[in-house]
Amino acid sequence: MGDFKSRKFLECVNDNFLLQMTEEPTRRCAMVALILTNKEGLVGNVKLKGSLGCSDHKMVEFKILRAARRAHSKLTTLDFRRADFGLFRDLLGKIPWDKALEGRGAQDSWLVFRDHLLQAQEQCIPTKRKSSKTTKRPLWMNKELLGKVKQKKEAYRGWKQGQVA
Repeated sequence: MGDFKSRKFLECVNDNFLLQMTEEPTRRCAMVALILTNKEGLVGNVKLKGSLGCSDHKMVEFKILRAARRAHSKLTTLDFRRADFGLFRDLLGKIPWDKALEGRGAQDSWLVFRDHLLQAQEQCIPTKRKSSKTTKRPLWMNKELLGKVKQKKEAYRGWKQGQVA
């Protein structure tokens, strides 16, 4: 039974691409203290130290390296607040769609439309880098909506505690 559980644990570690950072046994001949990480270079300077008090387990000392944690987001998004929608409308309005799509099937028509749309988008809508704070929430979630969500959560918490009817 223990062998099955060990195999399942190792499969889980492999399936989640985790790296095991301790290399020496931490209790007699057994590896009972593990340091698992999902990024190479995040954990370093792993050392086994003496035992704490009367324990026969060795202490594991390691450092979490900040440089690996501080990866800046390279995710870009369209900045609609600085978009020039008038120019966008003009660019798409100047295209003779009847001639551009004449004799084309649905797929070809879509590709032509998409190419024109993306060209106009590139000229009229600037991009910006998403900060790590805003990458976790949708673009439409502004400060006003965040405040409303916070009020809703507080009201629900009060209702659960019997403070609010």
